[in-house]
Amino acid sequence: MSATIALVDDDRNILTSVSIALQAEGFVTRLYTDGENALKALTENPPDLAVFDIKMPRMDGLELLRRLREKSNLPVIFLTSKDDELDEALGLAMGADDYISKPFSQRLLIARIRAILRRAELAAQPAGEEEEEVELLVRGRLEMDPARHRVMWGGNEVTLTVTEFLILESLARRPGVVKSRDQLMDAAYQEDMYVDDRTIDSHIKRLRRKFRQVDDQFDAIDTLYGRGYRFTEE
Repeated sequence: MSATIALVDDDRNILTSVSIALQAEGFVTRLYTDGENALKALTENPPDLAVFDIKMPRMDGLELLRRLREKSNLPVIFLTSKDDELDEALGLAMGADDYISKPFSQRLLIARIRAILRRAELAAQPAGEEEEEVELLVRGRLEMDPARHRVMWGGNEVTLTVTEFLILESLARRPGVVKSRDQLMDAAYQEDMYVDDRTIDSHIKRLRRKFRQVDDQFDAIDTLYGRGYRFTEE
């Protein structure tokens, strides 16, 4: 079955051109010109992935994402203006899976959509007989179940996006070992695409915040300035 992509942008020219490009690649598209109309549709009949513009009237992309994340972990890619660094950081901190700056290559957008959909599909796959034999990844108070995309900390469930899960799994598989940003990019973005340092940093900040919502003393992800990050096992 073809994946359904929701496009939310007040620029009808962008909606039309991106929709045509996605349909040519076999995707089904739904188009929305403002956040208010999109929110109702995205929660009542979720697509497989959504692409939001940030700058929109009535309800901008950041507010749309904030309200969507109250109900759903739907994969989301942001479209941003080239100079909107603050908006990019806020979007990632609020739960976007990625962002692309305008003007953008439709080929790049399609590549990122495919990569995120593949990760989401793998994470959502029910565990088969062989997968049930795979051991959980347990590091101190952390317990990760890759087959079910489930994360627990001290017995409390922590809901992560696919990108967050892959970054944490990369760190937790080798506790105490420093992972550079490039290594974490390779773990989370398994495609030939550019992701800058700020993206990884934003994902790490969001990971810490989510864990501190269940444990305000969480400090298992260390920053080693100029080198990268590491997971410290208690």
